[in-house]
Amino acid sequence: MKGIILAGGNGTRLYPSTKVTSKQLLPVYDKPMIYYPLSTLMLMGIKDILVISTPKDTPNIEDLLGDGADIGIKLQYVVQPEPKGIAEAFIIGKDFIEDRDVCLILGDNIFYRTDYLQNPFPTKQGEKAMIFSCEVSDPERFGVIDFDDQMNVKSIEEKPDNPKSKYVSVGLYMYPNDVVAKAESLKPSARNELEITDINNLYLNEGNLAASILDSEDRWFDAGTPESIMSAANFVQNIEKTQGIKIGCIEEIAFHLGYMNNIQMDDIIADLKNGDYKQYLQKHLVRRAS
Repeated sequence: MKGIILAGGNGTRLYPSTKVTSKQLLPVYDKPMIYYPLSTLMLMGIKDILVISTPKDTPNIEDLLGDGADIGIKLQYVVQPEPKGIAEAFIIGKDFIEDRDVCLILGDNIFYRTDYLQNPFPTKQGEKAMIFSCEVSDPERFGVIDFDDQMNVKSIEEKPDNPKSKYVSVGLYMYPNDVVAKAESLKPSARNELEITDINNLYLNEGNLAASILDSEDRWFDAGTPESIMSAANFVQNIEKTQGIKIGCIEEIAFHLGYMNNIQMDDIIADLKNGDYKQYLQKHLVRRAS
């Protein structure tokens, strides 16, 4: 499976913080926001990843992450000239996806699972598409999922005025290869966007959509507002300080997954500026080496 991080958008809800930088480069506690969705894909075993962003922000994201070779993955970049909906990512990424299945994650979505190094999100089974869901207090802000008694998906509505449930679709999606053709068949919505909900409804109508509900101990943040970034940062700080781990540490994850050996990890650490992040990786390398 290949992965896509959609890191576009204008960041209007975060202005003026996003006047000169992408929201995906804003810090969420101790690391850039984009580290978190990248780490989620890596934990799912996805090593071939496309980052889609704006003409202004793509060079800066590439400067931050590079081609991924130093941590044993492959990163490519492509520009989305203007935001035209989440589903457009599959059209933009058509040549990248080729004949593979694909997992899309939004660049401002942050996920956390207890014991995440050993407990990644499940991957899709067979030819069905898979979406992820959790219960929220403000479902009208999202794509709302209505389940039957067996928790099978009955319907999905995009930002409805009267939500049928409190379960919403979060920004993590897995699709078989025909998602590209489905995206190309869409017509723009009233918002003049290609809606991801329309993609999901196509699979639902075919009987090929599954939903995985996040566990009660899982956490999800849609970090597109000042309040949600602050909530995410506070959560990350609390976990890291109380448990002595780092959430979204891409070097540690790559090392854990065997994408790097001790020598390669040591080289990365040597290039880092002195600080807490470097000290953490040094301690981690010592633990693994012992």
